[in-house]
Amino acid sequence: MLGPVILAASRSDRMRRLVSAAPVTKPVVDRFIPGETVDQIVPIIRELTDQGLELTMDVVGEDITTPAQAEAARDAYLELIDRLKPLDLGTRAEMSVKLSMFGQALEGGHELALNNVRPVVEAAAEIGTTVTLDAEDHTTLDSMFAIHEDLRKDFPQTGCVIQAYLFRTEADARRLADSGSRVRLVKGAYKEPAEVAYQQRHEIDKAYVRILRMLMEGEGYPMIGSHDPRLISIGQELARTAGRKLDEYEFQMLYGIRGDEHLRLAAEGHRMRVYTAYGTDWYGYFMRRLAEKPANLRFFARSMVSKG
Repeated sequence: MLGPVILAASRSDRMRRLVSAAPVTKPVVDRFIPGETVDQIVPIIRELTDQGLELTMDVVGEDITTPAQAEAARDAYLELIDRLKPLDLGTRAEMSVKLSMFGQALEGGHELALNNVRPVVEAAAEIGTTVTLDAEDHTTLDSMFAIHEDLRKDFPQTGCVIQAYLFRTEADARRLADSGSRVRLVKGAYKEPAEVAYQQRHEIDKAYVRILRMLMEGEGYPMIGSHDPRLISIGQELARTAGRKLDEYEFQMLYGIRGDEHLRLAAEGHRMRVYTAYGTDWYGYFMRRLAEKPANLRFFARSMVSKG
């Protein structure tokens, strides 16, 4: 399987330099990351929302080594929220954040991340929208869930992400569904050991369906994070069986992947949210997109052959 190899490469400084220097890289990266600055991304936000789509915005960057960098990440999100305010989009444009960007891995990282993310959640609430806490590798999740629980005391609309490939996730999903949380379910995109995660695709898919059923039957708001046509169809059926209306759950897909499907689901009346990343520190995000789906890697490889 190439996925673990690519994920290992995402942490390699040598591979970072090699991929970044390749002439073909920028045009391919632009497929997944449509801008580096707020000025570049605002027109994309307008374009997508004009098409009936919703967004969750991610300022990319995870290699945080100092508290000052964590504060800069916080400020980048605050700048984004300030630019979203006059657009008056409400929950049609929310934010996704990785707590590693807010200093979670540093000394005293739990409190540092909480203190940095809280102003972002507060500012988002002031313009009528919200924040979802992205899941990262399994060692970070207890801290992420504790921060999520803390934030929901004042901002109950704060969402979080769970990953179907982890053994722990069914228990996490049951707890979150009972508490009425907003929960994005994804398959998982980090290299995890066999002691904590399913390794085979069919096992992950079966876990995804079990967990999604639990969320649909629960008290929360499920967010179906998948590009898999079969899982999308199953999600629709589970929603119908659970008696959910079209505005009581949503689909989420990445910018640059299956754009026609984004528009099709929106045209059918579904809430379809596009995960849209921007920023200069794109390498780790880009490599995980390649690892998640073989078609993405083939697309990159073809581009290098034809343009390199």
